[in-house]
Amino acid sequence: MKPRVLVTTAAGRTGSVAAIDLVRRGHPVRGLVRRDDHRAQALRDAGVDVVVGDLFDWRDLTRALDDVQLAYHCPPFDSRHLHGATIFALAAEQAGVEVVALMSGWNPHQLHPSVFQREHWLANNLFRRQSFDVIHINPGLFAWTYFLGLPAITHFGVLALPLGNGRTAPPSNEDVGRVAAGALADPARFVGRCLRPTGPELITPSDAARSMSQALGRTVRYKAVSEASFVKAARAMRFPTFEIAQVRHYASEHRQGAFEGISDHVEEATGRAPESFSTIAARYLSDPTLVGPNMRWGSKMAAARLALRMATTRAIDLDEWEQTRDYPLIRNGLLAHENADWLETAGEGELSLLPERMLTQRRIGSEVDAD
Repeated sequence: MKPRVLVTTAAGRTGSVAAIDLVRRGHPVRGLVRRDDHRAQALRDAGVDVVVGDLFDWRDLTRALDDVQLAYHCPPFDSRHLHGATIFALAAEQAGVEVVALMSGWNPHQLHPSVFQREHWLANNLFRRQSFDVIHINPGLFAWTYFLGLPAITHFGVLALPLGNGRTAPPSNEDVGRVAAGALADPARFVGRCLRPTGPELITPSDAARSMSQALGRTVRYKAVSEASFVKAARAMRFPTFEIAQVRHYASEHRQGAFEGISDHVEEATGRAPESFSTIAARYLSDPTLVGPNMRWGSKMAAARLALRMATTRAIDLDEWEQTRDYPLIRNGLLAHENADWLETAGEGELSLLPERMLTQRRIGSEVDAD
């Protein structure tokens, strides 16, 4: 029998894909989910052994990890990230897990202004020091993030994002999940590696809008918005303030080229070419639940009410907000492309990760030096 695999956040965007892909490859798969809903039932129907539990509860983790040899750990976007990573690493080591594919990010480093990215960096280093082997899954900006303003896209033909004219090659949820599954299905090829799944080509937000236009059969135009406008819109859409406070830094990095890179890791791990943004747009616009379980087009009237709420919502000072929390903040943090240590891991070789002005000669993707 093939090794048993645990997938955490198994009902999520990439976890569900990875779990089902691994079942199809003949692995016994256990999926840890937060609640027993229709997504959990879909996993059961696909042959996944579903465990309902809390990623932050030692009892639930040890139950889920019983008789597991491989794991795909996909932690949630949460202010308790380091706590969750630590408890999972300790539980996995106690359970005798042999290989963990760890979802992290494109841009973590030790001086990032985002506390979430600094904790990603800490977690990456913590996992490397455990008895199990690690495969790092470090995608950049996901394709689904372009669709969060779905009502404005579909009803008003406006893609409003704080991304300037920066370029990236956004991967689909499905490709990222399949990369995690492919890496765990043949771990000897990928242990110690940093896999950075990307789409097949660099696109600007205007290119993304054109793909949406093609999928919808009507014009969608990109509108570059300020950080203040982004904060107002995200708060009006009731995104958690913690997430907004972190994402503003990634938007700044995008505008300045930190996500401008392409890899061949999707094809290497899955045996198939990565999906183009046009293909992703057609699928996500036909089924918005692929963007998020509660995502809907809604009516034009509802979209108009949301636009009014955005206009009247106050843009708070996120630096001031973070200072009121018990976060380990630092002064004079550096974005990814401003940090020499991060740039040293973004060299040429099997990845073409950054514009020529940022490249170094160090190779990335071949060894453990992931972040």
